[in-house]
Amino acid sequence: MPEIREVNEDELDRWVAAMRTGLDEADTAEGYLDWKRQARETVWLLATEDGVDVGAAIGIGGWHAPEGVARGEVRIAPATRGRGVGSALLAELSAWARRLRYTELMGPVKEVDAESLAWTGKRGFTEVGRNSILALDLRTVEAPAVVVPEGIELVTWAERPDAATGMYEVAREAYPDVPGEGEAEIEPFEQWLSMDMQGAGDRPEATFVALAGDEVVAYAKLSISRARPTVAMHDITGVKRAWRGRGIAGALKAAEIAWAKENGFERLETQNEERNEPIRRLNQRHGYVVEPGSVTVRGALVDRENG
Repeated sequence: MPEIREVNEDELDRWVAAMRTGLDEADTAEGYLDWKRQARETVWLLATEDGVDVGAAIGIGGWHAPEGVARGEVRIAPATRGRGVGSALLAELSAWARRLRYTELMGPVKEVDAESLAWTGKRGFTEVGRNSILALDLRTVEAPAVVVPEGIELVTWAERPDAATGMYEVAREAYPDVPGEGEAEIEPFEQWLSMDMQGAGDRPEATFVALAGDEVVAYAKLSISRARPTVAMHDITGVKRAWRGRGIAGALKAAEIAWAKENGFERLETQNEERNEPIRRLNQRHGYVVEPGSVTVRGALVDRENG
């Protein structure tokens, strides 16, 4: 059986390398430290066999999940699949979550990875959401015209730092309206500000705010990762319910595309829940192309003997 142990910040580069062995899509060590800052609880687990790193896992508590549910990911080197490494990591992740009084885990699995989807299914995890990636190659498009609806003003958060409380009110309406997120609880303002708006990849100048007079009626935010410096990611496009259907989201999207091109980015990405038809149609109108995404699975914690 592999040795499973928790690692600290001084071994984070080694842990990131193990995560990338399982799936070459991982943040930098600095990025994961920022995740830890934003979450209520975090654990990094490393699996080794005969001194060789063969897998890794992450557990996150108190971050965009229903109460009682922790987020987790398990990744193992392809050559070690079928040897119990994943099961051992999942059991240790469950033990960590149980000590913190969580009862379930949820996390993403690549939708093209049939083997991993079957593996989670055998352990009682079921699909609760499916997110496609929509991507725009900025090298092949011109910056769109930003057509702002009458009575609306677009500014950046950098230009209007006082808009934070208004953006929070938008988030309180927009977050639960995303399919599959109805159970998620939005944090109090100060925690939301720290967790969702002040991460290492968040920039006030890349956050766009729609104002109707002094009221914040919508906002959209890009996020930038050091792991992929030529890619910007759409974090959220949120519009208050009473202001939807007026072209505000389209204006915000155009502003983001124009900003990304002007600042030298080559690609924009977003993840859209398949049931979120309005935002999917909006992205496709702007030329975004659908790519394979991830399936969100959720299930009860496992015991060590049946992980």
